[in-house]
Amino acid sequence: MLKLWGRLSSINVRKVVLTAQLLGLPFERIDAGAAFGITKSPAYLALNPNALVPTIEDEGFVLWESNAIVRYLCARHAQGGLYPLDLRSRFDAERWMDWQQTTLNAAGREAFIQLVRTPADRRDAQAVAVSEASTRPLLALLDAHLAQRPFMAGEHLTMADIPIACEMHRWWGLPLPHAEHPHLRRWYEGLCQRPAALGVLDVALS
Repeated sequence: MLKLWGRLSSINVRKVVLTAQLLGLPFERIDAGAAFGITKSPAYLALNPNALVPTIEDEGFVLWESNAIVRYLCARHAQGGLYPLDLRSRFDAERWMDWQQTTLNAAGREAFIQLVRTPADRRDAQAVAVSEASTRPLLALLDAHLAQRPFMAGEHLTMADIPIACEMHRWWGLPLPHAEHPHLRRWYEGLCQRPAALGVLDVALS
């Protein structure tokens, strides 16, 4: 059985859980990271020297880095489905996964840290404002992209949708004013209605 280390409060762990549930994979999840500890233990560091979550073990194969795990699980269990076989379609999906990690996450992360992980009396309002201003045009970009297609990489759900769905779950969970973005909302709400989203896209931020 697939083994996953990581707490559900982590967006990166939620990516892996959503992937496993979309694929219908049985898995064992061990709370790790932050208050749960474990990640600095010698046994865990032998698996993941970064001391971060998530990490998976799949029949003796150990892998860390959330988007790499999503790619691996989709390639192993959903070739031609979540993992596109056509080279151009696959790298279209890859491109959006990289964009989530390097651009969308980088823009929105500080607002999350300040509004969820920082005590109210220590929050930096300017940092939140900068994060919000950086994220706003990216959401408009996503909305325009999804106005032309039902999913991130075209006509079908692929691995590209998973990290961005988890990112939107986090962003829209923040106590901020949110623009309409109807196409982005339509896409996200469709994903939320899937049984695989239960326990991932419906959890409160922490």
